[in-house]
Amino acid sequence: MFKHILLPTDGTELSLRAVDMGLELAAKIGAGVHAFHVLEPFPTVTYLAEMIQAPERAYTEEAVARATRYLDEVRDRADRLGVPCTTAYVFDHRPYTAIVGAASKQHCDLIVMASHGRSGMARLLLGSETHKVILSCGVPVLVCH
Repeated sequence: MFKHILLPTDGTELSLRAVDMGLELAAKIGAGVHAFHVLEPFPTVTYLAEMIQAPERAYTEEAVARATRYLDEVRDRADRLGVPCTTAYVFDHRPYTAIVGAASKQHCDLIVMASHGRSGMARLLLGSETHKVILSCGVPVLVCH
């Protein structure tokens, strides 16, 4: 039924539980997965651009290192289960659009994601990004809590 599953992750415990559920499903049905992380771009102000180049570079390097750790963790878990896994990260102010875009670009036929992430306390039932993905995506979304 499902051949390629998108696993968005933000590195939280809840996100990793969703990753584990997606990986177990993939292992059972012989699907591959694509682990995906969205990074918040560095906030810049045009007239301060020259003054903030060094902090922006440091921010970007740390963000990429963090994304790499998160994605490596998913890849390691996938390897233990024998599930083919690709990974990617992007910078985007709107995580839900990046997630929907990744599902399309990677030809995923299912998204498995946590009910909420880092900012999920604002929503008790569904995180705002998860809710937006559900509303704007033509791919089924399995929400894990």
